[in-house]
Amino acid sequence: MSTTIEIPESSTKVAKGKGVVVVAPARPGGWKKGVAIMDFILRLGAIAAALGAAATMGTSDQTLPFFTQFFQFEASYDSFTTFQFFVITMALVGGYLVLSLPFSIVAIVRPHAVGPRLSLIILDTVFLTLATAGGASAAAIVYLAHNGDQDTNWLAICNQFGDFCAQTSAAVVSSLVAVLVLVLLIVMSALAIGKP
Repeated sequence: MSTTIEIPESSTKVAKGKGVVVVAPARPGGWKKGVAIMDFILRLGAIAAALGAAATMGTSDQTLPFFTQFFQFEASYDSFTTFQFFVITMALVGGYLVLSLPFSIVAIVRPHAVGPRLSLIILDTVFLTLATAGGASAAAIVYLAHNGDQDTNWLAICNQFGDFCAQTSAAVVSSLVAVLVLVLLIVMSALAIGKP
């Protein structure tokens, strides 16, 4: 007992050996989603640079003994109001960048949304100005600490306070990295808003 099943051939002829290519439609977002992902990654780097600069400057301290332990020379960030301003501004910039991460995530999820990107551009510009002011003012004092100024009889202190100067210099460099990343973030967001 055997049963045979007959399957009729279809009337359309399909050439054998050739496959049908099905192309998936392009995902919505395209290059804007890539820009949003890069924005998020750069924000993480800027957070590290800004908070690292604030922490490095905030912990800069060096004491030099002079004859006895009761008479000492000390160099600390809180001895200079410019360095205090630097620590406060870089902490504010780092805090803002942490709080801006949800907006960056919204830009990843909805790459064509203009609202989050526009608010990020405006706030990034404000905090770029703040970071630039703090970094530039601290850079001027670090320059004076390294080289002094003969015209005003300000002596270079980095010959005696080497560790203090190394820490403050590293903090200024880190803040300038944060400034450059903020500039990149503003340009990327502006390009993503401007092009369809």
